[in-house]
Amino acid sequence: MTPIHEPLSEEAAARLVQVAALSKTPLVIRGGGTRSLHPAPEGADVLSTRGLSGIVAYNPAEMTMTARAGTPLEVVEAALAEKRQMLAFEPNDLRGVLGTSGLPTIGGVFATNASGPRRFTAGAARDSLLGVRFVNGKGEIVKAGGRVMKNVTGLDLVKLLAGSHGSLALMTEVTFRLLPVPETAVTLVVSNLNDAEAAAAMATAMSMSVEVSGAAHLPESVRGRIAGGALPDGAATVLRLEGLAASVAVRAEKLAAAMAGFGAVTRLEEEASRRLWREIRDGAPYADGTPRPLWRVSVAPLAGQQLVAALRLEAGVDAFYDWQGGLVWLRMEADPEAELLRRYVKAVGGGHATLLRARPEALAATEAFQPQAEAVAMLQARVKASFDPDGLFRSRMVG
Repeated sequence: MTPIHEPLSEEAAARLVQVAALSKTPLVIRGGGTRSLHPAPEGADVLSTRGLSGIVAYNPAEMTMTARAGTPLEVVEAALAEKRQMLAFEPNDLRGVLGTSGLPTIGGVFATNASGPRRFTAGAARDSLLGVRFVNGKGEIVKAGGRVMKNVTGLDLVKLLAGSHGSLALMTEVTFRLLPVPETAVTLVVSNLNDAEAAAAMATAMSMSVEVSGAAHLPESVRGRIAGGALPDGAATVLRLEGLAASVAVRAEKLAAAMAGFGAVTRLEEEASRRLWREIRDGAPYADGTPRPLWRVSVAPLAGQQLVAALRLEAGVDAFYDWQGGLVWLRMEADPEAELLRRYVKAVGGGHATLLRARPEALAATEAFQPQAEAVAMLQARVKASFDPDGLFRSRMVG
């Protein structure tokens, strides 16, 4: 059985890392354990952040919060909801598609850079992260950014840790900025567009001054598995508008007139709209209880549908698109087909393909993250050496 350590303080966590460094015991950092199906490597101990929980400071007037890394995301969001504030980047919840349990943590959100539909307008999780406290691979407690100090090493430590998947250090505390919850939200639905037509419609919508905050395309194969039947028949290209009610009404009218040239336009009001975008955020069409391989692929917005079209010539795939087509939720019918997928990602201009789910044997045999170019890999190795010189922290998707 893999040993699991659950320190109750930052100092205790630092001592555990120091002991592990002396014994050369690899460590896998785990939050709620909701974002990965990968087991801990043989011989590694698990270092859990669950005991490092609680909101340290919340200043609604300045729209900032500081919380310990193991604080459940639902605790953070409940506190924000009381003041009608939110995390602008809409962190996703992968429990449905992965079949995991437990509670996502705020540290896991930033460690995995978990970003939802608003990412292409409001930025990713790392763009909201202001400061961190962390324990490095030597067991030293370090403070960077936020309320404490500016970086003095020439590196933006805050941005480096966000999205590092626990491979550089143990984040113990995070400080992040917030935004007000929009007064209302509506979604316009353009029906029966194919993938290429949807890409063109979304590009047109994004070029307008109507401030679209969500742009996704749901082909007919997935449309019926989302939004509780609220979407009309046929493929659905969905465009979200948020803000003050009077402003949203004017912008929706302008956008609907522009989209009428592409297809029939209908409208989802606030409750149905919010449900729809939660399900898009969480990949709900693929929360099907199966181990069929599931990828999240990030490419240029107009390249998403090109990638899927090319793959369909050689493999059984199902897909839907977020981020104006730049994020592809891609489910394979049989094998992960990593080599084929990454070859086509390169052919459409490059990007990143991350394997979220597959059968255990396929997960073990497949590189989950996009291989880095040689120059980037060399830089990454130097960064790793500065944070964790003995290679103590072994990356796994934490949450």
